[in-house]
Amino acid sequence: MADHLPISESLGVFVGVSGFDWLAEGQAEPLKAVLAAIATGAVIMVRRHWLQKHRKD
Repeated sequence: MADHLPISESLGVFVGVSGFDWLAEGQAEPLKAVLAAIATGAVIMVRRHWLQKHRKD
């Protein structure tokens, strides 16, 4: 399970969303950035799990 956790990808989405908000609006919205990072991390984790189950050897 630990191999499927997208920690660096989720952190990258968090930094990207909060940085874009800060540059575009002058203030960051951490709640929006956290929600986007969690949603993206969940999608990546499910996709990795699905690919591992359906990989042809």
